[in-house]
Amino acid sequence: MKNNTCFVYILQSKKDGSFYVGQCEDLDRRMSRHFDGFSKYTAAKSPLILVYFEVLPSRSDAIKRERQVKKWLAL
Repeated sequence: MKNNTCFVYILQSKKDGSFYVGQCEDLDRRMSRHFDGFSKYTAAKSPLILVYFEVLPSRSDAIKRERQVKKWLAL
C-alpha cells in the first residue's frame, strides 16, 4: 500500500531573505533538488535554508495548505 503522506515546506534565501513555499511527497529528495540547484526558481536564490516543514495526510491536503501559507506570505 502506498504511503500518501506529503509535506509542505518553506525555504528562505540567505541571498535576499525571500521565501519559497512548496509541497512534495519525499522531503529529502526535494530538498536535495533545491540545494543542488535543480529547481529553476530557487537555484537563483541560493544558498537556501529550510526554515519550516509540516506533514500532511494527503496530496490534496498539502496543496491546500501550500496555498494557505503562500497567501500569508503575500500579505
